[in-house]
Amino acid sequence: MRRLETAPEREERLVTDGRPEWAKRIAAEREARGWDASRFVEALRAHADRRLPGEASMLRRVREWESGETTPEEDDRPLIARTFGTVAAAIWPEAGRRDGHAELVTGTGMNTAELIACLRTGPVGSDVLEGLRITVDRLCSEYAHLPAEQLLVEGRAWLGRVTALLDRAPPAHRREVLSLAGWLAALVGCVEYDTADQAAAEATRRAALSLGQEAGDTEVMAWAYEMRAWFALTRGDFRGVIAAADAGCAVAPQSRAAVQLHAQKAKAWARMGDRQQVQLALDRGRMLLERMPYPDNLDNHFAVDPSKWDFYSMDCYRWLGDGRPSNAPENKLAATYARDVLRLGTEASGVERSPMRNAEARLTLGLVAARVGDLDRAVHFGERALQGERRSLPSLLMVSRELGAALKEQYGTEPSAAEYLDHLRQLREAVG
Repeated sequence: MRRLETAPEREERLVTDGRPEWAKRIAAEREARGWDASRFVEALRAHADRRLPGEASMLRRVREWESGETTPEEDDRPLIARTFGTVAAAIWPEAGRRDGHAELVTGTGMNTAELIACLRTGPVGSDVLEGLRITVDRLCSEYAHLPAEQLLVEGRAWLGRVTALLDRAPPAHRREVLSLAGWLAALVGCVEYDTADQAAAEATRRAALSLGQEAGDTEVMAWAYEMRAWFALTRGDFRGVIAAADAGCAVAPQSRAAVQLHAQKAKAWARMGDRQQVQLALDRGRMLLERMPYPDNLDNHFAVDPSKWDFYSMDCYRWLGDGRPSNAPENKLAATYARDVLRLGTEASGVERSPMRNAEARLTLGLVAARVGDLDRAVHFGERALQGERRSLPSLLMVSRELGAALKEQYGTEPSAAEYLDHLRQLREAVG
């Protein structure tokens, strides 16, 4: 007999009503802010850098957008996104996943085994460098999906091969080899931190920073500072987050790393309760991201997928909703962003494209549910978040503790809440 879908599962599953996803997103964003169509038009005018049509025409456009009858024009999309505090590519994402193994063979005529053989004995020519570029991109693209232990083994092995190559690299290629080693070190450091090996992660992060400095690669250097900001955030060192973010932005102010550094600052300010600084940091990161070309490879961990901006906003609004009425715009927006993160992070087949983001989205939905008094949904989403195989343990524990604190305060004597808190305690003890 087929199992009936529970109410929390129905909440998590995207309900298909025939409209395009962008149309549902526009309506959800407007409703979460408590705006009617006229108020939405007023907000659009406030954010526009050009004269918009009259009231009746704009109200008709809003109705057609939200029904999916008319797709917003190219120049309207950034305006809609700006009004909602996001980027156009987050509402109208482009798709595409690259096959790194196939690209290696096509681009170089070598498979992985042949590339390794060339690294050991052959000259460091353009074909070897191209093979390394493709391999590093592939490894960075497998961050969200590959089991952490496997990615650590592969990442460390390739880091060893590339650093050993430095002794044989011609002067013309040395900087690029250093840069590739820096990217690998940054990747390995991230995965080490995911597995709660904080000492190793910090040492590898410092190695990435050093390699970036030697290569003159400011993007690698900025990501090393972003890692420092992330580490500080999960430890509760919010001033440390801001210091690391400022240092990284000073090194590479127009880089993709800078986008994420502004997001880390926004998260830190949210936890310190400074709403003005949260909005300022989010606006700076959003404006920078909006000016950037769309990434060639969405899966690369260091690419900053534009749809991830909703993930950052979700975190901030979840915190800003603390202590506010359960129906406050902050809580509604946090839930809206969380549902969109889940939708974009899950393939049509049900396979999770972004399991770590999805876990935090579920915790956000759980926390919002707890705030509105729905214990069943709160526990459901909290338990689902703990079940993923690919996890970033420090980040997962950080957000899980937020939900745990709410459940303990509001439902401490309820068996389901106590069971979740026990599971959270077991995870915390396993991490050490």
